[in-house]
Amino acid sequence: MKRILTAFILLSLCFHLTAHAQSLDKSAMRDSLKAAAQLSAYYPDSTDLRLKKAAWNIQLEEWQYALDEYNTILAKEPSNLAALYYRAFVGEKLHRYKFARLDYQNLLQIVPGNFEAQLGLALLNEKDKHLTEAMDGINSLVSQHPARAEGYAARAGIEKGRGMLELAEYDFTEAIKRDPTNTDYILCRADTRIKLKRYKEAREDLDKLVALGISRAGLAEFYKQAK
Repeated sequence: MKRILTAFILLSLCFHLTAHAQSLDKSAMRDSLKAAAQLSAYYPDSTDLRLKKAAWNIQLEEWQYALDEYNTILAKEPSNLAALYYRAFVGEKLHRYKFARLDYQNLLQIVPGNFEAQLGLALLNEKDKHLTEAMDGINSLVSQHPARAEGYAARAGIEKGRGMLELAEYDFTEAIKRDPTNTDYILCRADTRIKLKRYKEAREDLDKLVALGISRAGLAEFYKQAK
């Protein structure tokens, strides 16, 4: 489930592809999908092959094809955690929030207290304007897992989206304490500090990103705003 968590958190922070997938062009990804589809056709009962094919469908943003694969898997294996989790993600992409919520809830019935499913459900509730449930869920998650940077980062993202900038800055800081080299978190904090007009601190974050290997030219707009 670690892979699932990483994918979801980064997606929630505007991250859409794994580093490996980013290095491939569309043609290469389609070749990989074709190979997975051919193998799946030879071995239609192989859950692993169907999961691999669905993963490539997701990378190519072929949401309905991925959904079809997860539906097939779950019709035979209703408790397949990966299929439940990723079907919920695909359901969100297709704006089928009710069904996505059910998948997260079913996953939590199988694995009570699961970090990934609780996080996914909280973020879905935020997206679907179930605002009280979203905040209650993310607060509970942070309380249960105070050592997890991802929980703080997700809560900060919710707070930032609601204009609760002071709280967001605090939670991004807590996330960075637990994961000091995570450039996504640092950039989000820099942007939050710019919005708070804490320009000196924002520049410190930007300088830290440069030290971590991010191109200064790529941060030019942030530096401009932080003057």
